[in-house]
Amino acid sequence: MVLVERRIGLLFAFFLALICLAGLRSLQLGTLKGDMLAKAATSQQVAQAVLPARRGTITDRQGVELAASQAADDVSATPYLVKDPVKAASQIAPLLGVDQAVVLKQLARRDTGFVYLGHHVPADKADAIRKLAIAGIEFQPGQRRVYPHDYLASQVLGGVNMAGKGSSGLEYELEAKLHGSDGERRIVRDGHGEDVQVKDLKRAEPGARVELSLDSHIQEKVEEVLKGIGRTYRPKGATAIVTDPSTGEILSLANWPTVNANDPAGAPQSALMNRAVGITYEPGSTFKAITVAGALEDRKVTPDTSFDLPPQIVVADRTIKNAEDRGWATMTTRQILAQSDNVGAITIGRRLGAERFDYYLRKFGFDKPTGTDLPGEQRGIVPALDKYSGSSMGNLPIGQGEAVTSMQIAQFYGAIANGGILRTPHVVRRIDGSLQTQSVGRRIMSAATASSLRDMLKGVLAAGGTAAEVKLKGYTLAGKTGTANKINPATGEYSQSAYVASFVGFAPADDPQLLISIMVDEPQGDIYGGQVAAPAFGKIAGFALQYQKIPPK
Repeated sequence: MVLVERRIGLLFAFFLALICLAGLRSLQLGTLKGDMLAKAATSQQVAQAVLPARRGTITDRQGVELAASQAADDVSATPYLVKDPVKAASQIAPLLGVDQAVVLKQLARRDTGFVYLGHHVPADKADAIRKLAIAGIEFQPGQRRVYPHDYLASQVLGGVNMAGKGSSGLEYELEAKLHGSDGERRIVRDGHGEDVQVKDLKRAEPGARVELSLDSHIQEKVEEVLKGIGRTYRPKGATAIVTDPSTGEILSLANWPTVNANDPAGAPQSALMNRAVGITYEPGSTFKAITVAGALEDRKVTPDTSFDLPPQIVVADRTIKNAEDRGWATMTTRQILAQSDNVGAITIGRRLGAERFDYYLRKFGFDKPTGTDLPGEQRGIVPALDKYSGSSMGNLPIGQGEAVTSMQIAQFYGAIANGGILRTPHVVRRIDGSLQTQSVGRRIMSAATASSLRDMLKGVLAAGGTAAEVKLKGYTLAGKTGTANKINPATGEYSQSAYVASFVGFAPADDPQLLISIMVDEPQGDIYGGQVAAPAFGKIAGFALQYQKIPPK
């Protein structure tokens, strides 16, 4: 009897001890650690999610969409929650457009509680995966950037990175406007991970709608012309710019090689650059108009000033002649420009003098970027006056020894076309419907000088000019050819095989409404601007004049 009572007492004591321990544990969890555990429980059941703002659309001047955003999800998984990885992989992989083995490898991982299966999965594909109702598969709402016209203006538009932020081109330059303001969502889940409450704490504000000055029809034609140059001359690269010289609006800016904006990784890295602003080159004979413009401004010459010119000219230790040999010749300023005579241009440059030549280089804008709204613009290279050598005035007046961008050349010739007013080329026209204010421009030469240059540059496309074969019925054209040796980086000397061929001109010559500049880097076969670039000018001008219903004159 005593033994039984003792056992009962021990059992009672044991259970009493358990009750006391449970009470102490309850006190600890409920009071001492209550706040901490409550927060932990909340963190496991309540999640904060970012609601990405819809990125702003980019259109051309007619409202044609060039860049837009579509709903898309990031698809992820918690591998240990996926009960049948093989079956799940076989169902998901076709919808993601990837190999089943790739998805299975992710789902079979046991070293992590989170894996990505797909980024920016289009909404229809993500919805199809969601309908499979596979435990452990999760979706993060987002968007994907799409470019409806693939190649069109791709280097101008640029692209976005995996985080949805602009990484190049206008997507980068206008990131603050295009991105918008992200929203915030609060999600409460039950013990099974199912959403029981969803509340938007902050509404997402979409990005701005950006309208460009580009015209997609002109852009398409220009890109077609550059492709033709690529096929025929197999150059390292090419770029073309079309502007309205009266406003500075860029109607087209194209580059070759082309890039599919929806697949930039499929193009070589060098093709991604916008050559119009990112590449500098020695301009060659297109620079002779700068030399003549300065001499006209200083009244050192008139269009009809006559020069007796030798076959070649010696400047310090350099002997310079023309691309094609000639004997002694009597030529006027207008003939020198039309026939792109090196000896004549150097003679005019020396009459102007080094100090005034340097002054006009800077006044005409070649010592600084144009200030265009495109990113990555180079400033070019203009040697300081105190760095001139004895032979500098033998090469600088004919476009050797300085480096420019295609945009700088287009801007300067735009001033000739525009009566002497230099305007900043720009491509952004409206943001959310608001017209973007552009500078009124600044006068860099007199209206008389600009008029004289326009008249003289007609001769380049007339009989005896360096682009005489380019004609458009009913229209008078004006412009300048350029052919320049490139520097061989291995020797530091001018290459005898690598050239830049260029042409810049406007139409109609007496009432310029289009300015077209073309640069072809290292064409193979023909190398001269008159043969390589000038015909491209004719094709682009012929289309754009008709498209814009500009009457013959």
